[in-house]
Amino acid sequence: MAMSRGLRCCQRIFSWIPVVIISSVVLWSYYAYVFELCFLHHNNFFSAAAYLLVFHVCFVMFCWTYWKAIFTPPSTPCKKFHLSYSDKERYEMEERPDAQKQILIDIAKKLPIFTRAQSGAIRFCDRCQVIKPDRCHHCSVCETCILKMDHHCPWVNNCVGFSNYKFFLLFLSYSMLYCVFIAATVFQYFLKFWVGELSNGHAKFHVLFLLFVALMFFVSLMFLFGYHCWLVAKNRSTLEAFSAPVFQNGPDRNGFNVGIRKNLLQVFGEDRRLWFFPVFTSQGDGHYFPLRTLCEYQNPLLASEGRWAEDGGSDEDSTGERDVISAEKEQHVLSSA
Repeated sequence: MAMSRGLRCCQRIFSWIPVVIISSVVLWSYYAYVFELCFLHHNNFFSAAAYLLVFHVCFVMFCWTYWKAIFTPPSTPCKKFHLSYSDKERYEMEERPDAQKQILIDIAKKLPIFTRAQSGAIRFCDRCQVIKPDRCHHCSVCETCILKMDHHCPWVNNCVGFSNYKFFLLFLSYSMLYCVFIAATVFQYFLKFWVGELSNGHAKFHVLFLLFVALMFFVSLMFLFGYHCWLVAKNRSTLEAFSAPVFQNGPDRNGFNVGIRKNLLQVFGEDRRLWFFPVFTSQGDGHYFPLRTLCEYQNPLLASEGRWAEDGGSDEDSTGERDVISAEKEQHVLSSA
């Protein structure tokens, strides 16, 4: 027991190594660009001031988005998707797999769940004891189920999912902007050092490494950012791109694709003034997503807060909610047929 705790503690410590590496490279780049380049080897005051202004804007936005991607807790299923004490007891006491499957089906009738396991059964996490909402997956690193899980990223030491996917995309975009700006403004000094117009001191090595590191990170980030832009346009997560979500009528990679504009709004929200700032503006609550076959029937995101309020409503309201969910599921089956 003590050994396992020690191993978990070491694992948590080592998981921060990639974050420390990125942070160290960024801090070094700040010193090299601001002090070694702009303060010591830039002769034009106004040009240096303009460079420093733009550099600090890029630096602040990069740090802000990186911080939000790291320290925003991943969203987990609400208590509506957890088995009640009686349902859990009934499920655990039942030994027949078919009967357990039917118990989960009966419980899921009250929930907005459209996806299934590969076997066609209700997706259930034995470790978290929770019926998985659509697009929810269990992360073995975080040891919990994550809403709209995309992947576990070691470079932010966090799960990228519903709560921080926008922050992760902004982190990639501002990282690219940061690298492009450094490479573009450092290139002229690289040429001057190369032809011997500037002194051959230790600043030369800072300039050389600044250009090399900026270009190297930009190339790698460009492919990753382009891939995630494609995922957003298709309304897929990384996991869904590798394994298509399964619905009642079978696997469908485009099951959640409701058009590029609506897909974009799901991640960034309707207020375009906030798209480029790391503040949470994503639509919905992560438990329920519009389906391609239902996008013209109803927009469930608008009513998600009222439907899944923790306080709940009267029995009559709950019955009405179940009727709405059943009607949506029937419509989905009819549309898919």
